Amino acid sequence: MGRSITVLCWNFEANGGTDATKRKEANQLLASLQPDLLFRQEMWGADAKGKSVMDSMEEDLALHGWLGPSSHTAVFATPTLFSPVRGWPDKDAETIWKMPPTVQGLRFLPAGPDAVPVVCGSYHHNYASSTQRHAEADWATTFADKTWITPAGTAVKLPVLMGGDHNSYPVPGAPGDLPLPVLEEIRDRRHRVHRSCLGPDGTRRMCTCPDETLRTAGLEDVARHIAARSGNTHSLARTVTGCATHGPDARIDRIYASEGLLPAVSDVDVIEVPLDMSDHHIVRARLDGDTPADILRQEAHPPQETGAA
Repeated sequence: MGRSITVLCWNFEANGGTDATKRKEANQLLASLQPDLLFRQEMWGADAKGKSVMDSMEEDLALHGWLGPSSHTAVFATPTLFSPVRGWPDKDAETIWKMPPTVQGLRFLPAGPDAVPVVCGSYHHNYASSTQRHAEADWATTFADKTWITPAGTAVKLPVLMGGDHNSYPVPGAPGDLPLPVLEEIRDRRHRVHRSCLGPDGTRRMCTCPDETLRTAGLEDVARHIAARSGNTHSLARTVTGCATHGPDARIDRIYASEGLLPAVSDVDVIEVPLDMSDHHIVRARLDGDTPADILRQEAHPPQETGAA
C-alpha cells in the first residue's frame, strides 16, 4: 500500500516580511510536516534578487515550486511524486484577481503515464470586497474546466485539488462547524463591510459566496466532507484566531477537491501556529495510500455514453 499523501495550505503572513529568520523558521515548520503538496499565499518578495528567496524556500522544503504572478501565491510539490505537465498562466486571471492564483497541472507519478494529471491551484481571495471575491470565486471554478486528451484520444475534464485564503466563511449547515460571526458584534466597522455582503433583501449578511460558488461547481470543501463522512469535527477547527476587532474564530482557509477525488481524502486537521509567526493556521489534508493513483487511472477511462436503442 502506498504511503499517505500530505497536502498543506497556509497563508504565511507577508511571507515573513523582511525577517529572513522568521521565514526560515516558517519553512522549517512546514518541512517538519513533510508535505507532498503545498498551497501557499502571501508569497510577497519571493521573486526578489533573482528569485533567491524562492530558491531558498525550495531548498528548505525539499520541494519544487511554481511562483504565481506578482508573487502572491505559489504551489510546491515533491518531485518524487509529482511531475509538471503544464501551467495555466491566464492573463485574464491576472486582471480579474486582486492577488492572482498559481495553477499547475501535475502528474501523480505512482499512477503511471496513462493516468490523468491533477490541476493544483493556490489562490487568495480579496480581503476587502465581497464583490471582488464573488468574481474571483466564479473564476476559480474554471480550474475545473481544464481538459486533457487521454492516450485513447478522449477529452476528459481534469480533477482539481486546490486551497487558499477565502477571506469569507463556509455556508452554514455542517454539524460542528464554527458559527458565523454576528455582524454587529464585530467591533471594527470597516471589517464588517470587508467580511459581509448585501443579501437580496438589502440586509447585510456574512459573506459565504465563495464556498457556495465552489461547491455548486462540484468542488467540495474537504474538511466538511471528512466531518460528514466520519463525524470527526476536528477537521472543522479554526484557521484564524478570533480578536477584538475582527470577530471570533473562523475557518476562512480551506482546501477543495473535485468530487471524484473525495474517496482519496482520509483526514483533515489544522496545525495551529503562534500568532507572532502568522495570523493564519495551517490546513492539512491527507490522501490515503494508493487510492489517488487508482482514481486518476479511472479518470482516464470515462464511461461511454450509450444511445437510444
